[in-house]
Amino acid sequence: MNIKIINKSKHSLPEYETIASAGMDLRANLETAVTLKPLERMVVKTGLFIELPIGIEAQVRPRSGLAAKKGITVLNAPGTVDADYRGEIGVILVNLSKEDFKIENGERVAQLVIAKHERAAWQQVDVLGETERGVGGFGSTGVK
Repeated sequence: MNIKIINKSKHSLPEYETIASAGMDLRANLETAVTLKPLERMVVKTGLFIELPIGIEAQVRPRSGLAAKKGITVLNAPGTVDADYRGEIGVILVNLSKEDFKIENGERVAQLVIAKHERAAWQQVDVLGETERGVGGFGSTGVK
């Protein structure tokens, strides 16, 4: 699939790191380094603008290494870039650790996954089909 992209950053285009990677790393596009304090959030700009085909979305997701090692994650994960959005891709990062986190220009802060999606048409009914699970949710199927 070809996707139109404008790169106003100082960095190369996002790319897949391995043949089986689902996501491409997004890099911070900063004039100077910024510090994300504990429990603070900020939008980190990437300098990237894309034009997606209808029926395709771009999902902004956390990087597992940043989440596991530093407590840094994407606050609205996954963030959705819709096909009709033409603004700069920004990453809403939050620091869930107890330590300051310094974000340098060019740092890989999130990943972008390109995915197909469906549009739903609601069919209003009076009764839903029954299942064994029924209305059970929020851990009702057990812990093991």
